[in-house]
Amino acid sequence: MTTPTRESLPISVERKVQGRHHERLAVVYVRQSTVHQVQRHQESTQVQYSLVGHAERLGWPRERILVIDDDLGQSGASADGRPGFQRLLGEVALDHVGAIFGVEMSRLARSCKDWYQLLELCSVFGTLICDLDGVYDPSSYNDRLLLGLKGTMSEAELHILKQRMWQGALNKARRGDLFGRVPIGYVRTAAGQTEMNPDEQVRGIVRLVFNLYDRLGTIHGVLRHLVRAGVQLPFRVHTGSDKGQVEWRRPNQSTLKNILSHPIYAGAYVYGRSCPNPQTRQRRRCPKLLPRDEWLVLLRDRLPAYITWQEYEANQERMRQNRSRRDSRGSVRRGRALVAGLVVCGRCGSRMSTQYCGPASQPRYFCAAKQAAYGEPRCQSLAARVLDDEVVRLTWDALSPAALEVSLRVAQDIQAQRAEAEGHWRMRLERAAYEAERAARQYRAVEPENRLVARTLEAAWEERLREHRDLQERYQRSQGEHPKVLSAAEREQIRRLAGDVPSLWHAPGTTDADRKEILREVIDRVVVNVEGESEWVEAKVYWAGGHQTYTRFRRPVARFDQLSSWAALRQRVSDWVNAGVGPDVIAERLNSEGYKTPNGKPFGEPSVQTLVLRCNMSASRRKPPPGEAGLRENEWFLPQLAAKLGVGHQTVYGWVRKGRISARRLADGRWVVTADADKRRDLTTFQDHQRQRQNLHEAASQTAKL
Repeated sequence: MTTPTRESLPISVERKVQGRHHERLAVVYVRQSTVHQVQRHQESTQVQYSLVGHAERLGWPRERILVIDDDLGQSGASADGRPGFQRLLGEVALDHVGAIFGVEMSRLARSCKDWYQLLELCSVFGTLICDLDGVYDPSSYNDRLLLGLKGTMSEAELHILKQRMWQGALNKARRGDLFGRVPIGYVRTAAGQTEMNPDEQVRGIVRLVFNLYDRLGTIHGVLRHLVRAGVQLPFRVHTGSDKGQVEWRRPNQSTLKNILSHPIYAGAYVYGRSCPNPQTRQRRRCPKLLPRDEWLVLLRDRLPAYITWQEYEANQERMRQNRSRRDSRGSVRRGRALVAGLVVCGRCGSRMSTQYCGPASQPRYFCAAKQAAYGEPRCQSLAARVLDDEVVRLTWDALSPAALEVSLRVAQDIQAQRAEAEGHWRMRLERAAYEAERAARQYRAVEPENRLVARTLEAAWEERLREHRDLQERYQRSQGEHPKVLSAAEREQIRRLAGDVPSLWHAPGTTDADRKEILREVIDRVVVNVEGESEWVEAKVYWAGGHQTYTRFRRPVARFDQLSSWAALRQRVSDWVNAGVGPDVIAERLNSEGYKTPNGKPFGEPSVQTLVLRCNMSASRRKPPPGEAGLRENEWFLPQLAAKLGVGHQTVYGWVRKGRISARRLADGRWVVTADADKRRDLTTFQDHQRQRQNLHEAASQTAKL
């Protein structure tokens, strides 16, 4: 067997290209990977277009040759975003193509997934693939094997090129020399150095953001302050005719978060803070942020800094704690629960949640960690008011010795804030005056005869003057509301309030959010443990400085049997009742011995009567007056009617309170209810209807959850 020579190649080509191929189109596919290649490497593009002549030499007339060049400037790494390649696949699948012409296989596809999809379609519909080396029939085993090898080499070449570029970029990043766009407050010089923005106002705005976050503690709080003060954020234009210029735009949350989370403001060079997100790779502007231990390069103290590295780490920890998660404290929110986010369950160690329940929306702290994870009952819960009062009392005791120092520091902080605001107003006025003067120079520089341009420049000059005048008026109003220097009366008020912490705490201008901020400054966490279901609560306050304070206090409970002294209390009351002692005397004796009601208040005659009735101490009932010795017709004691109707005592009492049924109260405190047969039947029907509505509501809620 002899090896085929170059002279014999056309004969093999003629054998593969047959009449059935000439009956269909010849497609010339043209592609360049980037727009830069299209503009600068035109010779390669011309070589691909010259394949039209090659198709003519193989027997296709010019009008039967289709050129697909829709993918110029598109990468061949994937079929996504390549309309030309999708069009080619469609034409082949419709049996319109006899042969596909390309300079090399990498022009068609650099992904084996896309390449083998094309080969499979060409094999089914008998389409040839031609390049500068020859003609291939995908339905032939030898040609299919060779085409598969070429596709694999094309894909491997792409990975080799990417790997070389990646290693070069990574090596440059490890030296700290690889930069893209620098964030707000920095500029790149002509020498390739990264420096702070020479604009004094831009630098001042960046420092203001960090100062506000240090004082307010939340990104949204900083945003609200900037909006109220009318402060705008600088933004450097990266495209268009104004490329490189600084524009001033309204503040937004994402920009503030980027400023506070970028390590360059702490003087650190970072590369590899994010990676492509596989879930959003179609949107290239949605990368996946990586944790710090996965950053590729971190070089500290390499760039000019606005804050220290310790302040940067404190800000990141603060933002992490502000997230609404079980393992974080969360940010300060509205509501009366003062230590929300700081309370930790003493039984399981999880952070306790806050809920507002009842008609008055009373706050409660509860732990449902085991209930959510394992389906177990809640660990514990307690009313927020009693814990808040105890923590506030301890905080007052801790802050009282430093009252004078607090007053001086508050005065200094307010003075510094007003001076900072004055500086920003001065820079804004200076920039507005410069813009007005610049517009005036442009107007004066135009020729007077050129009225078409002069009128436009005159209108721009008037607009800048109007903006300058409006800014001056706003500045004067601000000075009237908040002068630069604290008055003597303001200093005296600060000193007086700081010296009396409770007065400052209950001042009309102090909001719940302010109280929460004060507690978070001095308290790290509060570990709470309710002693069973009793009224006693143990709490350990962990202060910010590392000290701990143990306390034990009472909480209100719902029932007498929840009291830790319930057994002794019941025995004492039973003995006194059997001895014929009246409720008023029993109340005095219980108070003298230190007993409390479930809500923590002293005993009175009504509370003693309630205790006697609930414990069925019949001997305690006084002899009823004449006329009340027996029940009248259709009259029932309240517990008897509740048992007859099969409802709870509170349900019947609610009917009495709402006037649904008539009742009278005896001298011993018992309720006598009037209800004949018709009334009892109506009450039963009403209660059944209420239960049906409740069942339907619960079923609808379960369906909505599913």
